[in-house]
Amino acid sequence: MAGRTSEPGHTGDLAAAPPQWSGQAQARTCLDRGKARAAGPKPGRVNPPERIGVVAVVVTWNRAELLARSLFAILGQTAPPDRVLVVDNASTDETASALGRQFDDRVDVISLRENVGGAGGFAAGIVRALEYRPDAVWLMDDDTIPEPTALQALLDMRRAYSAPGLSIVASRVVWTDGRDHPMNTPRAKPGARRAEQLAARAVGATPIRSASFVSILCSAEVLCERGLPEVDYFLWNDDFEFTTRLLRGRRGLLCPGSVVHHHTKTFGDTDADPGDRFFFEVRNKIWMLLRGTGLNPAERLLYGGSTLRRWFRTATRSTDRPRLLRAARRGLAAGLRAGPRSSGELLADVLPMRQSNRDDSSGDGTGREPFSLLMAIYAGDRPEFFGQAFTSTVNDQTRRPDEVVIVQDGEVPAELSDCLATLTAASPVPVVHVVLPRNVGLGPALVAGLSRCSYDVVARMDADDVSEPTRFEQQLPLLEAGADIVGTGLREFVRDPSDPADVLGTRTPPTDPHKIARAARFHDPFNHPTVVYRRRAVQAAGGYQDLPLMEDYLLFARMIAAGARPANLAEPLVNYRVGDGAYARRGGWQMLASELSLQRRLRRLGFTTPLQYGRNLLVRGGYRLIPEGIRRVAYRALIANRQK
Repeated sequence: MAGRTSEPGHTGDLAAAPPQWSGQAQARTCLDRGKARAAGPKPGRVNPPERIGVVAVVVTWNRAELLARSLFAILGQTAPPDRVLVVDNASTDETASALGRQFDDRVDVISLRENVGGAGGFAAGIVRALEYRPDAVWLMDDDTIPEPTALQALLDMRRAYSAPGLSIVASRVVWTDGRDHPMNTPRAKPGARRAEQLAARAVGATPIRSASFVSILCSAEVLCERGLPEVDYFLWNDDFEFTTRLLRGRRGLLCPGSVVHHHTKTFGDTDADPGDRFFFEVRNKIWMLLRGTGLNPAERLLYGGSTLRRWFRTATRSTDRPRLLRAARRGLAAGLRAGPRSSGELLADVLPMRQSNRDDSSGDGTGREPFSLLMAIYAGDRPEFFGQAFTSTVNDQTRRPDEVVIVQDGEVPAELSDCLATLTAASPVPVVHVVLPRNVGLGPALVAGLSRCSYDVVARMDADDVSEPTRFEQQLPLLEAGADIVGTGLREFVRDPSDPADVLGTRTPPTDPHKIARAARFHDPFNHPTVVYRRRAVQAAGGYQDLPLMEDYLLFARMIAAGARPANLAEPLVNYRVGDGAYARRGGWQMLASELSLQRRLRRLGFTTPLQYGRNLLVRGGYRLIPEGIRRVAYRALIANRQK
């Protein structure tokens, strides 16, 4: 790929013009002026979702009656949420039929294939909630009845709070008789600075360090940045781990004006006799204290000591101490033996597949889903290469896209503008031209383009590569069968991809979903110009971020962490143009800065372990600083021509 980084002032590397290939005549017309035609509507067009305010998520299991009361209270709020999602944790009672009978289309139901506990249920609900691009997500248990003004109070406090970094606003939780419920009282933040205390006091709140899933309003932006609840926790300490992670280095508030009633069977704290469930308390607390990212070292000592005292009280009050101690021993062994499994991979096994809103949205009787092709151009792109990229990915495809969205990232030379006009005029499918007034970089440009795509399925292509004619015919069936992102192999070339002597190497990605997820902890398992993905899965991961030269890797890692189902085809269905500056761009201080930022974000997300984080800093960070000649040899040996 020559010069596709969308950096201000960056120019292409190749001086040689490409040789003849299929579609070359069409590419040459890019040097002629043309008149763009208007893009008309196509059957099955799906309007892109608009950003909404609040999505409520309720997790339920076999509590149909209480769930109904909770949902009626949520829908009856003075400031009701824009969307209500119910995650049915594989209930075996009449929950499913009751939801359909009483709430119809007022509530969206996500039916999981198996019970993954409160942790997995909330993780699944958050993933689906983020697809709507909300400002905030309201999390709540199915035995929680909010008072009519509960959400209004949370929103008012969120708007009134003037200090930055607000992640969570928690409700006051009371039992059925109106007493504050000790099981769900948010932990006050120890050692909160005076400025934070004053800012909280100004809105009638208290700074908190953690909260429970009973009723919390979470910033969607922070959810995307910090990740999901740990699915493997199943229950107990899942909300403690999750909220401390969201609040580390940020701020949370207890809103006394937002009141919810928690209908537990008994009034009491979490150190009531738990029996065999004490296994989860011990295992999960060991995981959190030794492997989690929510607590700093001082807090680990503080909460570790508090945990030992709580365990002692639980043991002294237990009516079956031998049983409790057996559960504790099993939990201790499990917590020390291995850490929690990947939440994303666990979710991929239980979440329903993402599908189009219509069984046959293409309208052609085939059941095939329509899709958008997304490309970005900037001043450094060469017209003849762009012509090749467009023609090979549109005109020459055996399964053509239903529309093309081209983002012009800042001003471009007249020759490139003329090329775009010519291609648009002759295109067999509608072309949407999105013009950004200034160069913003690839990540923000793709964000702008995604918002203009008409379909949930979106294919990517760079402005100087060449697609094989059957690319989409081979990729899209995998997506339609349930994958959320599908990449392919990639053939690197200089001038002519059909000339074996001009091919530098082939990148063969991993194809097994679990191998893809494992590989993502060390390197990008997808070749960005080859991917086709569901926009909803991209939105659930927070979309492209502005991270120069690594926005794709960060997005794909976050998608996997959010439960997206990954797939790859080993065949090289895209030919990737390599210029003289390709190896220079993979190193240097700017690339090192992006690398360090990437690794910090992946660690904060919980996507990498401390050992993986250290390895990546050493190996990947070191690679950015070695001389270009050595980097070229290392890349050829380790990346290109790699077989999976």
